[in-house]
Amino acid sequence: MTLRLATYNVNSVRARLSVLEPWLRRVHPDVVCLQETKVVDASFPGDVLRDLGYTSVFRGEKSYNGVAILSLAEPSDVRFGLEDEGSSDEARLIAASFGEIHVVNTYVPQGRDVDSPMFAYKLEWLARLRQYFERRFAPRSLVIWAGDFNIAPEAIDVHDPKRLLGHVCFHPDAQRALAEVKAWGFVDVFRRHVAEPGQYTFYDYRVKDAVTRGVGWRVDHVWATKPLARKSTAAWIDLAPRTGETPSDHTPLVVGFDA
Repeated sequence: MTLRLATYNVNSVRARLSVLEPWLRRVHPDVVCLQETKVVDASFPGDVLRDLGYTSVFRGEKSYNGVAILSLAEPSDVRFGLEDEGSSDEARLIAASFGEIHVVNTYVPQGRDVDSPMFAYKLEWLARLRQYFERRFAPRSLVIWAGDFNIAPEAIDVHDPKRLLGHVCFHPDAQRALAEVKAWGFVDVFRRHVAEPGQYTFYDYRVKDAVTRGVGWRVDHVWATKPLARKSTAAWIDLAPRTGETPSDHTPLVVGFDA
C-alpha cells in the first residue's frame, strides 16, 4: 500500500478553492490535512471536494481556526478535540484512521505574544497533546501527526534565527514543549529526507517577494511514529500554491509512504 499525505494551512478553505482545486488535481494526494479552514461546518465546501473524489471530515468555526481531513478512501474512527477535561478545541484537532494508519491533524495555537496568556495556553496545549497521544496510541502504532504546529523546531527552520529567537513560533519554551511531544515516539519525516536549509512552508504576506528571497519559516510538519517513518519514501514542499494568485501564506508539505 502506498500513501501520499499532505498538510496545508489554507487560511480560509473557501477563499482558497481556486488554489486548492487545481493543486488536488495535479498532486492527487490520498489524504490531505487542512488547517485554518475558517468556516462553520454548514458552509464547508464538501460538495466541491466530493466532485474531485474526496471525502471530507471537518470541524470549524467562523473566521478562525478549523481543521479538516480530505481523503480518497472513507475514513473510520473520526474524532475531534483533545478529549480531556480541558477546553475541547475541536476546531484545532481532528483524527481519523485509514486501516492500520492513524492520522492526527492539528492547528496548534500560535501564541500571539510571549507575555500573552495565549502563549501559556500554547505550551499547555502541547502538554495536553502529549497526553492525548499517550492515551490513544502506542509508539509502535502507525501514527502520523501532521499540521500547522506553529513552531520552527531548529535554527535551520527559519530564515534569520538570531533575529527571530524569542518569537512565539521560535521560542525555546515552545521548542521544548514540542520536543516533549516528539519524544513520545515521533520522527520528523521531512528532515528524514531533506537536510538542507532554506526549506520553508510559511511566507509572511507582509514581506515583499518573501518566496523568491527565501524569507520563510518551516512551521508545518508531518511527523510519524518510527515504524511508519521507516516506510516513508519522499518528502517535499510544494511552492507552486504560494506563488500563484490568491495564495495562502502557507504552502503544502507532501510526504510519501510505502506502507
